[in-house]
Amino acid sequence: MKVLVVDIGGTHVKMLASGHDQPLEFSSGPALTPQRMVDGVKELTADWKYEAVSIGYPGAVLNGRPVAEPHNLGRGWVGFDYAKAFRLPVRIINDAAMQALGSYEGGKMLFLGLGTGLGTTMIVDGIVEPMELAHLPYKKATYEDYVGLRGLLKSGKKKWREHVEDVVAKLAAALEPDDIVLGGGNARKLKKLPPGCRMGNNANAFVGGYRLWNSMGGKAGARTAQRSGAKATVPSGERTARRQSRH
Repeated sequence: MKVLVVDIGGTHVKMLASGHDQPLEFSSGPALTPQRMVDGVKELTADWKYEAVSIGYPGAVLNGRPVAEPHNLGRGWVGFDYAKAFRLPVRIINDAAMQALGSYEGGKMLFLGLGTGLGTTMIVDGIVEPMELAHLPYKKATYEDYVGLRGLLKSGKKKWREHVEDVVAKLAAALEPDDIVLGGGNARKLKKLPPGCRMGNNANAFVGGYRLWNSMGGKAGARTAQRSGAKATVPSGERTARRQSRH
């Protein structure tokens, strides 16, 4: 199946489809509505051929549908008919969960996406469990306020790195993962990785989007089955995303 993957972030919407090598993107931000997102995607991908769409959504998703408006975008995402807008089958998953799915190598993995906000996902024996830990209380605010973009800009890189290490340690102690992946655009700003962590890559979001359709056969949404045996099938777009993640 030829799949278009749409990764929606607080600053950009990025796209890659099966058989293509170069992702496309356009700016998002607080004025972006779902209809504007669809219009922007269709405009940039007018020459691409695809049969289905995977969407990484920056907010809570339940049973394949957004259930809360995103913190950093416009309104109207809950209740929007994405399949009707694209005129194609659509599967929606939390954006951090999609990148986590593309990063997964087995066992019990914790994924933390350090970007505009803080994305959090656990994958346990192939079952994806998106979590909303970003807005839990931490110090005088929330986890996201300290390790998201606001925290980086407010505290500076040195203090922000200390907060990241502390948050990772606290979550690792509570959740006891076998593997911790740090993804998101700001993960590269760390001088060294906290103990037990490995670096992810934003390109893995595209891998996760392909796996929603091509390597699983399970139901997309808050619980998404993804067995390690499914890795034997690697669509051309996923191979492209993997090559990009190495650079």
